[in-house]
Amino acid sequence: MSLLSVQDLHVNYGRVEALHGVSLEVGAGQIVSVIGPNGAGKTTLLSALAGVLPSRGTALYQGEALSSLSVEERVRRGLVMVPEKRELFGSMTVADNLLLGSYSRRSRSQVGTDLENIYARFPRLLERRKQLAGTLSGGEQQMLAIGRALMTAPKLLMLDEPSLGLAPIIVREIFKIVESLRASGVTVLLVEQNARAALACSDHGYVLETGDVKLSGPAQQLADDPAVTSAYLGSQES
Repeated sequence: MSLLSVQDLHVNYGRVEALHGVSLEVGAGQIVSVIGPNGAGKTTLLSALAGVLPSRGTALYQGEALSSLSVEERVRRGLVMVPEKRELFGSMTVADNLLLGSYSRRSRSQVGTDLENIYARFPRLLERRKQLAGTLSGGEQQMLAIGRALMTAPKLLMLDEPSLGLAPIIVREIFKIVESLRASGVTVLLVEQNARAALACSDHGYVLETGDVKLSGPAQQLADDPAVTSAYLGSQES
């Protein structure tokens, strides 16, 4: 069953159309990746779904039109985005950044337990819980950004380039975390330039180029496709 269904989505920047009728499905409990080069429209897609950018077309989340929901209401309903730039509060501690993630939750009874679960998932955040977020390494900041998003109790987590700028050993760690999210019941829509790593952890994939979906299918099928291999997988780090 689709948790998110997008049909014929268009996004404009002024007179320039960045997405030309994108359609995709994200099944509950899946990791779905969107791969493609810089400028393909990947971040634009997530920003439109999060409500940050206006769009035309149909996007149904849990069967309800996203167009009727504000950004805040989308978060409250469990549709949460981790942006490419992470957008942490650098002058606040790790612990305070995590607690800010729970601000939209109507019920506070589970927040303490969820915070303990985040620390169990990310032991380095526990070690650095009193440290300012701006002093963390790039990998630690990405873990904090994901952890803060998990504090919203998401049903669908949208990750924008989680491996960007990270060393290969940290990239592998981040993708292990992404895989573990599926096991804990979180559905993931993953936008990523590291196509090899993205497809390796995904159930389904889409190839986005210049605002259009060029290919889609099971992730392993895309990984084995010669056209995808030559265009995206030849020089990627795993």
